[in-house]
Amino acid sequence: MFKKLFGKKETVKTVQLVAPVTGNAVDLEQVPDPVFSQRMMGDGLAIEPKEGVIAAPAAGEILQVFPTKHAIGIRAENGAEILIHIGLETVSLKGEGFTAHVQAGDKVQVGDKLVTFDMDTVGAKAKSLVTPIIITNGDSASAFEKLTLGSVERGKTPIMEITFE
Repeated sequence: MFKKLFGKKETVKTVQLVAPVTGNAVDLEQVPDPVFSQRMMGDGLAIEPKEGVIAAPAAGEILQVFPTKHAIGIRAENGAEILIHIGLETVSLKGEGFTAHVQAGDKVQVGDKLVTFDMDTVGAKAKSLVTPIIITNGDSASAFEKLTLGSVERGKTPIMEITFE
């Protein structure tokens, strides 16, 4: 009887990620950087942003906010590790144009604001604004599916689904 009342906690196995930024979702092959286009860091997709707001694509914990604020790592509730890399060759900006709204260890919900960036400043100084969203531990996933390409809306449009057993 007590096992039914106090039994094993149900764990999340499948997580659906939503777009972290409004824009145009494209295949990684279209990203003009071999680290992403050749999936050296993992699989995923990229979004050509139409705004300078990056939001949490899933509920989870912030693993890392890079000191230059150009990239952020999140662990979703099912263990998926998500890297959001804002623009290409943006590390060289040393944080110029970026504002972080979270720090490592913070818990986030879908749609919570993570980073804002000035599209004019970053766009003028970076190679590209295209923003890869990568599952860095996708090799351990039992299922991985990209759900959409084309127009996506921050916090609303499902873009990927990842399952860990």
